[in-house]
Amino acid sequence: MNLSFSIRSLLIITSTLLIIGCQKNDNWTPLFNGKNFDGWEIKVKGFDLNHNYRDTYSIEDGVIKVSYDKYDSFDDKDGNIFYTRKKFKNYHLKLEYKFYGDHVRNADWSYRNSGVMLHSENPNKIFKDQGVPVSIEAQFLGGLEYRADGVKTTLNMCSPGTDVDIDGEIALNHCMRSKSKIYPINEWVGIEIIVYNDSIVHHIIENDTVMTYTNIRYANDEYYSENFKDMIGEPLSEGFIALQSEGHPVKFRNIMIKELD
Repeated sequence: MNLSFSIRSLLIITSTLLIIGCQKNDNWTPLFNGKNFDGWEIKVKGFDLNHNYRDTYSIEDGVIKVSYDKYDSFDDKDGNIFYTRKKFKNYHLKLEYKFYGDHVRNADWSYRNSGVMLHSENPNKIFKDQGVPVSIEAQFLGGLEYRADGVKTTLNMCSPGTDVDIDGEIALNHCMRSKSKIYPINEWVGIEIIVYNDSIVHHIIENDTVMTYTNIRYANDEYYSENFKDMIGEPLSEGFIALQSEGHPVKFRNIMIKELD
């Protein structure tokens, strides 16, 4: 039997079962109430938990807004806002994002770059100078013009402190590209993500599955693994959900989740 064919077949079957499961349950739960940050906690690199440095995160017209209007300079102040009312394991997540404004970080890779962190570690245990949680990132990139790094896709996968398999083999790079197109700045982009514990994750945009990966686990990563030295190679099957601030203004809205059996 051809191994790669078997893996592809398994992914297709699993995807179908997951989608059927979603269709049987229409109970979408909003994670953000549009009014305040109840249920959310903010962590900006270099500051204590819930120190919202210079109002990096704010609410405007029912939308979570990441802005740097009050910054003098970015200085690697990576941040995340975490939904901490519960961990999630098997779920269907959907949200919309929109890039706007000007890039403020002195780094080409962060140009119109943000994302949603899946299976994230607990923000209460993140080190003060840690900018990114151990997690899986569904990466958002924006803008139709040429990027300095040549990447022209969105809803990619990055793996801070984690490993995943793609087509049955370990992902070779920290960030792996989807097969999506990229979208203009100042335009809302709707995305969906289906997660089944440590087994399989699907990235979906415009009803098209643009990326699938499997076997999510803790990695041997010196930068991220201090809290997880005894768990390297072990499955990463649940965690929190977080939204990034990486140096380009971005907005998030309609953040909804449907838990799966």
